[in-house]
Amino acid sequence: MSRTQLAIVSFLLGLLVLPVVVYAYFAFGKPPVAVADTPFPLEDRIVRVPLHARIHREMAQSAPIQPTDENLNAGAGIYEDKCEVCHGVTGEPSGIGGKMFPRAPELFAKHGHGVVGVSDDPVGETFWKVKNGIRLTGMPAFDKALSDTQIWQVSLLLSRADKPLPAEAAKTVGQTH
Repeated sequence: MSRTQLAIVSFLLGLLVLPVVVYAYFAFGKPPVAVADTPFPLEDRIVRVPLHARIHREMAQSAPIQPTDENLNAGAGIYEDKCEVCHGVTGEPSGIGGKMFPRAPELFAKHGHGVVGVSDDPVGETFWKVKNGIRLTGMPAFDKALSDTQIWQVSLLLSRADKPLPAEAAKTVGQTH
């Protein structure tokens, strides 16, 4: 057998063996699947790159409703009912959200460069995340549980988490005036 033929046969064997090794790795429970496990190499990139690309391709550029007191108060009620358990309120992080992987962000707390929650994200991005959920994060899709108007109300509330809210909404999410 010539060197070229040997190289081709070796390459083909490698192509056959690699999927078997990968399957065995997964089948015998070796990858990190528990919340306390160290993340899989490049896990964040593997999930985040296509997620951000899809969101930016599909998200609405503006909200069809305005951030009126009525809408913000309604959004706060929805937040209290559907979101608070994982994301907490001002000054009270969630006990559950901190144990998730990845950790559920505190949406009424400062992070990074002093940004509160997702108030620096376009409201259409927040709407997309609430409506569709995010795989592999614990973030459920609320498209069957909430109307689009309700999703916009909570999205508008979160977009204003860094600003004073109407008294009723502020009280619901733990903001003090």
